[in-house]
Amino acid sequence: MASPIEQFAIKPIIPIHVGGVDISFTNSALYMVIAVVVATVFLTGAMSKRALIPGRLQSMVEMIFEFVANMLRENAGSGSQKYFPFIFTLFMFVLVGNLLGLTPYSFTYTSHIIVTAGLAVLVFLGVTVIGFAKHGTGYLRMFFPHGAPIILAPILVPIELVSYLSRPFSLSVRLAANMTVGHIMLKVIGGFVISLGLLGILPFAGIMGVTILELGIACLQAYIFTVLSCIYLHDALHLH
Repeated sequence: MASPIEQFAIKPIIPIHVGGVDISFTNSALYMVIAVVVATVFLTGAMSKRALIPGRLQSMVEMIFEFVANMLRENAGSGSQKYFPFIFTLFMFVLVGNLLGLTPYSFTYTSHIIVTAGLAVLVFLGVTVIGFAKHGTGYLRMFFPHGAPIILAPILVPIELVSYLSRPFSLSVRLAANMTVGHIMLKVIGGFVISLGLLGILPFAGIMGVTILELGIACLQAYIFTVLSCIYLHDALHLH
């Protein structure tokens, strides 16, 4: 029986080496491309025949659109709507990646810390640039809460700085860890189904329950990743 960890192995599909650096096109990259294609086809296809009374696909896309727009408006505040294209793209990329990973024989690129860290660092650098662009050096007030006694600065500033710098770590680890643990559970329970034969009916029922749970977690983790990005954007736009 294959190891539960084997499903996370990155394998080159098109080997590419430039100057001794391995930049091969891998199974992870393939599923990122598939996710982009699936999301693009779904969104454009559903909205290609827009109608006053929407059909099922159009209604679904409009619900997703409104969901993300409300999330951004409620958590990032005024002046945040111009960043909607990025937030919407981020949400769809994570959500489709999570859901694709639940299909048989697929690859979950959001289970790899390098992918989630890349997204988290992009968000972190983006909101930092926005913060300094909007407030200038006044953005440094982020590290000293308004109204706090100046005598507490030697304590509060390092705490706020560590908290700020830990954002990309917590953002990336949370998503990758949840995706990894869930898929390991599915693999282990699936192994019991095969090895037990006719007696595998109980673990089979269990794997159905875990699959439904993982569907919920896939959507929830996409939401959490995006809503935290919105909260960080709020801090950049409005400070504490």
